Amino acid sequence: MARTFTAVTKKVDDWWLGWTEEIPGVNCQERTREELFDTLKITLQEALEFNRMEALRMAAPDYQEELLTL
Repeated sequence: MARTFTAVTKKVDDWWLGWTEEIPGVNCQERTREELFDTLKITLQEALEFNRMEALRMAAPDYQEELLTL
């Protein structure tokens, strides 16, 4: 299931800065725009997995998972 997120990027001096609108804390900086997008994707994947595992840990032992569609 592909998911889409919004990256906000800008160049400041010699650095590219970027973050996601939807997931707080996913922010990176790199020397090139291409490196920034690669790092943002990795960081976003790690944050989503961490958030998922934390949510399941907090809900244990009895929980149900339901899909939400907006």
